[in-house]
Amino acid sequence: MSWPLGTSADLAWIAQGTTIEERIACAVPAVFDAYATVMLPEDHEQTRHDHAILSVLRAHSGGQPWWLGYLDTGADDVVFPDAPRVSLYAHWPYVLVRAGPAQAATWRRWDYGSFWFGHLPNLMFPADRSWLVSTLWGDDWTCVGGTTALVDSLLGHGILRERSRRVAPGQDATPPVQRAI
Repeated sequence: MSWPLGTSADLAWIAQGTTIEERIACAVPAVFDAYATVMLPEDHEQTRHDHAILSVLRAHSGGQPWWLGYLDTGADDVVFPDAPRVSLYAHWPYVLVRAGPAQAATWRRWDYGSFWFGHLPNLMFPADRSWLVSTLWGDDWTCVGGTTALVDSLLGHGILRERSRRVAPGQDATPPVQRAI
């Protein structure tokens, strides 16, 4: 199967809506009804965490395709190593591919030689842009923007509840026990 690759135009709405600061707007444009951060788990809990995140996102996607973004750190799997890169945030290179939740759950290879743990891409959003999930380079948490129902689902999910918190658009996105790099 051939997977459509994304361009800068597919990310323009994110690039134009984010800023370089410690607020949620560093990763997620201020266009959503609600925002949250979700701490990444310990290594041994990664698979359960990934499945929990995907279950919430699937429930709020309506079966549409997703854009999956893999940050090229030089050490992590970008899934399509020969694909062109698109620049986002602090001019970080991403491989952007249109696929779906099944591919988000399985495409990325991870092992102890990479910086990234888990199969999930660094960036995910559905075709209608109703939510955005972004884990920035070096952060131990994921930033989420979407509907109030989606954020409530994250905050209420049994596996994610303890690691999730609602964040206001002007609030520092750094979780209380973390320090932004």
